[in-house]
Amino acid sequence: MAQLTTLARPYAKAVFDAAKEQNAVDQWDQALAFAGLVAADQEVANILANPGLSEQRKAELFADCFEEPLPEALRNFLLILAENKRLALLPEVATLFSLYRADLERTVKLAVNTAFELSADEQQKLIKALSEKLERKVELETAVDQSLIGGVVVRTGDLVIDASVRGKLARMAKALGS
Repeated sequence: MAQLTTLARPYAKAVFDAAKEQNAVDQWDQALAFAGLVAADQEVANILANPGLSEQRKAELFADCFEEPLPEALRNFLLILAENKRLALLPEVATLFSLYRADLERTVKLAVNTAFELSADEQQKLIKALSEKLERKVELETAVDQSLIGGVVVRTGDLVIDASVRGKLARMAKALGS
């Protein structure tokens, strides 16, 4: 996975910079998200791995998966990926592009696990507190995990904030065992 991300990074950065110059970050994000989903499909992955097809033909078949004709810039990007035998990197390119966009817009999506369902008021308070702490606009994806006993666990990328009772008990047990 890390190797795929390393390979995808220059493509994602280049297409992000181009999209930013064209003021088309949203359109590119949507198109790449769809392209990433298509490339992740097992049948499509098998086609992309077929050595009997030319890279040009793979790019054409891939472009045919879209309902509407592709903008010239996206078609060219797919051709570049195909020529370099990198179409399979599209899921990683799409993920990195979304991260670059979030950084540009100063937003962050957080996965929040709680022991009990949060009310709308509690969610707003949590969004406000996390927005201030992270200095970004926060979007929450909440889930209930009763094994937490109480509190919350917040995750985004490498950041984990464990304010759950289960987490506190685990840290206490570790401290007592030392």
